[in-house]
Amino acid sequence: MTVLVWLVTLCLASAGSAQESKSEAPHAEQQQSEQQRPKRVRVSEGVAKAFLIKKVEPEYPQEARDQRIQGAVVLQIEISEAGDVKDARLISGHPLLAPPAIEAVKQWKYKPYLLNGEPVQVETRVTVDFRLDPKPTN
Repeated sequence: MTVLVWLVTLCLASAGSAQESKSEAPHAEQQQSEQQRPKRVRVSEGVAKAFLIKKVEPEYPQEARDQRIQGAVVLQIEISEAGDVKDARLISGHPLLAPPAIEAVKQWKYKPYLLNGEPVQVETRVTVDFRLDPKPTN
């Protein structure tokens, strides 16, 4: 008789734990998908440009003007979930032009980038062009 009671108890216990695991399964799947969802995505410069809503132009340094220095400054930037530029690092460009480019880009604002309906951080590159007006010909 005790063996029978033990067997019934064992069967009931395993049935109960099976029910619990079934009810926990959707929650576990949701947690797993949230863990797999990237917190940051990398997008191309062209895609990021489509999300730009506020662009601040850099000030051209006088020393660079005097030396007739011009060209592109390429920056790697991180954009927060809210669309603010969190970080800007120099990839390439003239050392006199880089600081004003970084200062300007840090003031840019983007629309939040959504992935599966949720805002995520974005990593991208931006190019800031510095061009001097051509000298007038006499």
